Amino acid sequence: MKVQINNKNINYEVQGEGKPVILLHGWLASLETMAPLAKSLARNFKVYSVDIIGFGKSDLPDKPLNTNDFGNFLKEFIDKLEIENPILIGHSNGGRTILNYAGRNLGKINKIVLIDSAGIVPKRKPKYYIKMYTFKLLKNIFKILPKTQMFNNIKERALSKFGSSDYKNSPEVLKRTMSIILNEDQKHLMPNIKVPTLLIWGDKDTATPLKDAKTMEKLIPDSGLVVYEGAGHFSYLDKLSNCLLVLDEFLKNDKKEI
Repeated sequence: MKVQINNKNINYEVQGEGKPVILLHGWLASLETMAPLAKSLARNFKVYSVDIIGFGKSDLPDKPLNTNDFGNFLKEFIDKLEIENPILIGHSNGGRTILNYAGRNLGKINKIVLIDSAGIVPKRKPKYYIKMYTFKLLKNIFKILPKTQMFNNIKERALSKFGSSDYKNSPEVLKRTMSIILNEDQKHLMPNIKVPTLLIWGDKDTATPLKDAKTMEKLIPDSGLVVYEGAGHFSYLDKLSNCLLVLDEFLKNDKKEI
């Protein structure tokens, strides 16, 4: 299914009946990565799985986005589809989007589930800054070199040594988006979140480490943390059966009446 938001086609799927649940995937992912959760939740809820703008089968944005833009995107999606008081479940960047939406009080929410969520700017070690400034220096040097095929090849090889795989695999507008949102901390918004919030995390997550979850648990008033030993950044897939049980318990009072 498609809906137009700011003249962009946004892809989404709907299944099940009951109170609304919105699933938001992580960076460079799509609604398909949330399919195991959607299938289970659809037994008791009306589940909206969304390809966030720029990802999956949704259109790319025309310009780089910041975290507020993602929060606004979620608001526009909810308003356009007239979804009332949804349960919001987000993984990684999907969680960052939910934190922004909820922390800025952009609309009513029933409950929140954040899975290995982004939203906290990591503390950088000195080698990070050395790498970052070296990268910027190289980019500036290559700007003044001849635009020949040989120099372009050298440039690609040199710059490919910098940046995460997510960054390297992103279209240009998403690379610039990633550079923006990774430096936008959402901690100041977390105390504004007043609805019950479940945090699900893998203790081996290196993208959004467990210490981020513990910070969120302290800052979000009505929150609780479930940690899976041996699970990584996709803890909900690493420990799927257990994750589904935890979600079932957290949402038991919201299930449709039989």
